[in-house]
Amino acid sequence: MTTANWAEKEQDAEPSSRRRNLLGACLAHLVHDGYTDQLYALLPVWQAEFGLSYAALAAVRALYSGTMGGLQVPAGELTARLNPRAVLVLATLIAAAGYLVMALPLGFPGLCAGLLVAGVGSSLQHPRASLLVTTSYGGASRGPLGIYNFAGDLGKAIFPAVVALLLPVFAWRPVVGVMAAVGVAMAAGLLVVMPVQPAMARAEKSHAGGGDGRGFGLLLAIGAFDTATRMGYLLFLPFLLHAKGGQEATVGVGLALLFAGGALGKACCGRLGQRLGVVWGVVLTEGATALFMLATLAGPLGLTLALLPCLGVVLNGTSSILYGTVPELARRGRVGRAFALFYTGVIGAGGIAPIVYGAIADHSSRTIGIVAAALTAAAIIPMVLALRPVLGRSPS
Repeated sequence: MTTANWAEKEQDAEPSSRRRNLLGACLAHLVHDGYTDQLYALLPVWQAEFGLSYAALAAVRALYSGTMGGLQVPAGELTARLNPRAVLVLATLIAAAGYLVMALPLGFPGLCAGLLVAGVGSSLQHPRASLLVTTSYGGASRGPLGIYNFAGDLGKAIFPAVVALLLPVFAWRPVVGVMAAVGVAMAAGLLVVMPVQPAMARAEKSHAGGGDGRGFGLLLAIGAFDTATRMGYLLFLPFLLHAKGGQEATVGVGLALLFAGGALGKACCGRLGQRLGVVWGVVLTEGATALFMLATLAGPLGLTLALLPCLGVVLNGTSSILYGTVPELARRGRVGRAFALFYTGVIGAGGIAPIVYGAIADHSSRTIGIVAAALTAAAIIPMVLALRPVLGRSPS
């Protein structure tokens, strides 16, 4: 099949084929984001078993997150010519294999090796799945990319909860083995769900959009600031609720309310950006984020809990608008690489931001730390306004 024929075929693809592509990308995102966040439930167990300090625990988790973030671009380049179905299946199998290595009685070295392997697998998923959704839906991909991001948040909610429920009943190695089996089953499901397609490199060059690359660097900076805002606020939220008189259960409820709103925001705000345009969509969500953060800081416990779902919607929702803009501002034929760079930037910002905001709070107060996070959200508004000249193709 020629490139022109593939482009025409993709342009006129049956809705059922597009939905199968989106479903496959969502399933992959669900399991890989679930694998990432279920580590939080395992860290206390590893601390007790291996006698790790908090700094050592952070380093152990960084084996996974650092590998996943650092390999986004090279993994995307290496798999650019492979069928997307094969890439997502391979990525899920490698990540599951990493968890299987962790489940084996190989001691602390085995744990570290498994985390590295799992990180390699998850590094393949984001750029390939995002590009698959983009090539499937073309100019109408903003909403589907929001659904794809929502699926990742579902994984973040489901996997840690399942692990936390199993750990009091079973030892951690069997629990990790069960989660590895879930990944293998998900890989088999992807083979069934996703249609066989030509290689991604051909599809990307012919139909994935893109332009001259102007504005992408600024979009990446906005994405990094948005992630920094989110991670900075999450660092302080448990302490904020405690300071207002909340107990441990209250903290759990508060986090659940924030994450529930965040999942809704991921699903809805992509459509919001499509309707209002990128600029005004981001102005609305970031302005609301800053105001809600300050309101939770100033109000009593009851008001803070009531506001957390609303804050979650706008705090997480901006990312769906930004992800949906990557294909528009990427260089033509390099959309997959643009997604890889974007994910590398936001993952890196997510790792650095808590350290920066923590240092600010250490040298001032928790209140100043939260205000700094709110000001970061507000700083995004002039940044996104500067994107208006290069977003002429969207209703900004």
